[in-house]
Amino acid sequence: MKKVLAVLLTVTMVLGLLGSVAMAEDKIKITMWHIQDDDNAKVIYTDAAARFMADYPNVEVEVVDMQNDIYKDKIAIAMAAGELPDIFLSWSGGPMIEYATNGIILDLTAYMEEDNYKDKFLDAGIAQGTYDGKIWGIPGENVSAALFFYDKDFFAANGFEVPTTIAELETLADACLAIGVYPFALANLTKWTGSMYYMYLVARIGGGSAFDKAANQIDGGTFESEPFEMAGEYIQKWVKAGYFNDGFNSANEDDDIARWLLYNNQAAMYLMGNWAINTTADINPDFLDKMGVFAFPAYEGGTGDPDAVVGTVGDNFYHIAASCENPDMAFKFLQYTLDDTAIATRVAIGKIPPVKGVENMITDENLKQVLDVVSASSGVQLWYDQYLPSSVAQVHLETLQAMFGLAMTPAEADALLQEANTEALSE
Repeated sequence: MKKVLAVLLTVTMVLGLLGSVAMAEDKIKITMWHIQDDDNAKVIYTDAAARFMADYPNVEVEVVDMQNDIYKDKIAIAMAAGELPDIFLSWSGGPMIEYATNGIILDLTAYMEEDNYKDKFLDAGIAQGTYDGKIWGIPGENVSAALFFYDKDFFAANGFEVPTTIAELETLADACLAIGVYPFALANLTKWTGSMYYMYLVARIGGGSAFDKAANQIDGGTFESEPFEMAGEYIQKWVKAGYFNDGFNSANEDDDIARWLLYNNQAAMYLMGNWAINTTADINPDFLDKMGVFAFPAYEGGTGDPDAVVGTVGDNFYHIAASCENPDMAFKFLQYTLDDTAIATRVAIGKIPPVKGVENMITDENLKQVLDVVSASSGVQLWYDQYLPSSVAQVHLETLQAMFGLAMTPAEADALLQEANTEALSE
């Protein structure tokens, strides 16, 4: 009997050791990079990871957050080195298409169609994550539109009214200068912030078709056409008039410089995506009660729809890398970051998740204003630097910054952009 027990004990120990080895071998790690780096938004991902790992003990989830522009550099390096995280983001458009056509990201169509999961999201968001009839990116964060933010108390104290035309905007800007206040707060070191002015001016002057035709070189479209040149001329006119804060081209948006100019009434208006509400809630919540929102004004005589907005229905689109060893588990984790708990957190911190029924979740007055503007919009123009191929987008940003710095004329900048786009489309 003792011998039998000894044998059984030995077998049990061996089986236990084998089980431990098997469990260790079955251990899975999923890595995710995102740019929701403020304290309120980080919780969405740390909480989702904790809930997911509780349900799947054999999975370790590593979530890495970083600033927007740092992320752009790191993801480019990781891509070149073949060391991508399992889950990462783009802003759809040209870069996403490049990732898809080069086999860098997985086709998520089958995952999204299982149990009609894609029906959870706004149709426009799914459309922006789709290329060539396949879904490559999940709209994950926010219904984002570039809008003007302002201090309602400051406007009222100075008798200022929200402008509805660009002529009225210029009159307001001149009134701001007269009391020693910058009309516009801008931090343009990273270039994409200034692009919002340019995109809206083009859209208001020439309509959304002006960009579509130029970007795709159809129906005679070109970046050297009148709407683009006029947009550049307006920008340089405003720079020369002193409408932007001193040193704007060397100021970094991630350092909150432009935002604090608005908060301290050193600047009257701040053109930014509506994530500015979330950021304000994080760094200066007292300002939320007096924050106002208005759409970029119309251009009298232009062909553009004054209700159209520049932005995206999704903001960050999440991809699974083709190199991911456990795509099924990666997709399951993504679902945790977009479940009802995560969506409720987004709404609570000032986001408009790109999901159906979101209008019934919004109680914040600032978010309601944003949703009203976007809901009334006739269309959403995707940010140029996201729509265009990466090489063309870089030329757009660099030439635009040079225009803001008065180092290049609009005609010179437009010619370079057209040349880059023609080259990219011919490849």
